[in-house]
Amino acid sequence: MCTEGNASTSAAEQMPHGPQTELDSLDNDTLIQRYKETGDDSLKWTLVLRFQDQIRRVALRTCGLYSSFSQLDDVVHEGILTLLSAVDRFDPSKGVKLETYVAKRLRGMVIDLSRKQDWLPRQLRQTSNKLTRTVDELSIELGHMPVSQEVADRLGVSKEEYERMLSETAGANLLSFEMLLDSYGSGAGRSAENYNDPPEEYCEEEELRACLAKGIATLRPNERMVLSLYYEKELTMKEIAQVMGVSPPRVSQLHSHAIQRLRAYLKDQLE
Repeated sequence: MCTEGNASTSAAEQMPHGPQTELDSLDNDTLIQRYKETGDDSLKWTLVLRFQDQIRRVALRTCGLYSSFSQLDDVVHEGILTLLSAVDRFDPSKGVKLETYVAKRLRGMVIDLSRKQDWLPRQLRQTSNKLTRTVDELSIELGHMPVSQEVADRLGVSKEEYERMLSETAGANLLSFEMLLDSYGSGAGRSAENYNDPPEEYCEEEELRACLAKGIATLRPNERMVLSLYYEKELTMKEIAQVMGVSPPRVSQLHSHAIQRLRAYLKDQLE
């Protein structure tokens, strides 16, 4: 269970003091430009702390998915360090908005943390791989994304049991999807770390975004709603459950369904 700490408070205490009122009146583009010109740490900290809420949201969602991320303040602290580095690496001349770059770096942080930790018990990992393999096989055989009953029949379990398995492996589905995007070039690992990649890399990313949008359009309305609330509105699974009037396990099931469908769609379209 996530426990809150004082990472963001500690970070704020470390920020160099200056004419903060003036800095607060500047927009992000002006701040980053001035920081690049002067190297003034107060400008960098002002920028990073503007993303405090986003860092915290990422930390809360991460802790909710990966049981090994037990300390919320640890993830918040990692997020602050990530963005301090991001501000130094960011190049305004590349034509990419700072907000977009920050989002990618935070997403890359989650992937890196997951890879470094034994975040999923072996049995759940095996179950997740089995579900993914079954869905992929059925997609090829049937020529469409299988519905829950079809997958359950192939596995030899009830529909309820299959949905329980989906709920338990939600974290694995999310990470595998993030890594899938990463492998096709849209992940933060490549776009953020190799920030000087040639323009064709960004063209590939736009192609992936267009393909992803088409894949999302094939999902059921409630699956699209879960993805929108989770990725666009950045709500937690518990908050989404309250909005939709369903239980958190049901939200997790819908999320898992959507991720599996998108994963199969992207592999089919892009490979």
